Amino acid sequence: MSAKVYLVGAGPGAADLLTLRAARVLERADIVFHDALVAPQTLAIAERATKIAVGKRSGRNSTAQRFINKQLIDAARRHAVVVRLKGGDPMLFGRAQEEIDALTKAGIEFEVVPGVTAACAASAAVGVSLTRRGMARTACLITPRSAEGEPENDWAAGVVAADTAVIYMGAGLSESICATLLARGQAGGTPVAVVENATLPAQRVLLGKLRDLPRIAQEIGPGPAVIILGEVLRQAVDARIFREKGNPRRCAGRM
Repeated sequence: MSAKVYLVGAGPGAADLLTLRAARVLERADIVFHDALVAPQTLAIAERATKIAVGKRSGRNSTAQRFINKQLIDAARRHAVVVRLKGGDPMLFGRAQEEIDALTKAGIEFEVVPGVTAACAASAAVGVSLTRRGMARTACLITPRSAEGEPENDWAAGVVAADTAVIYMGAGLSESICATLLARGQAGGTPVAVVENATLPAQRVLLGKLRDLPRIAQEIGPGPAVIILGEVLRQAVDARIFREKGNPRRCAGRM
């Protein structure tokens, strides 16, 4: 059998942000191994496929990566079209390289289908560009989390060096993120946005300053969230503060 494994980006949440190429691959899929946060409407596109959840979520039981690798290889020996469906973009914090390496070693053909990553979705939700002429020429996408057995990563170096930073998987680490960045010289008044459930009906945007990040993060629910940090947010944060002074009950830091 001439099999192919597709590493497909499901985008940030909303099913209609799936690319046309991704939708066409899902329509042809025989089997789909999907992340925990993929929308049911997205999975429904793979109407004829067997669907297997292999999601990873921080602080919850997760499928071991080596087991996922083995499942993909085994499936490719039984099916023609195998899909590994990942939230966001496969090549950004999706452990795609480990799967690519395993497939390559096994001699199995693969193709990566890009998706909209959470940083772009969060930026759109706030209505603020991550880059801006004359203000923000650099943007970094980082995570403070390290897998078990890995050395600690110096994520803060990237944040303080960039004009704009987007922090993935950081809402639950808000206190340590705040303390670390302040200790590294980041100003406490640096504007911050925390975006939960970007592109979904339950989307929320909370605005404030770095020193307020632990308090802001306490308002976030169980949905996936990213943190944006940088001067590009200054106008949005100042406007929120102005509105709160005039009507604090109405605004409460949300958009």
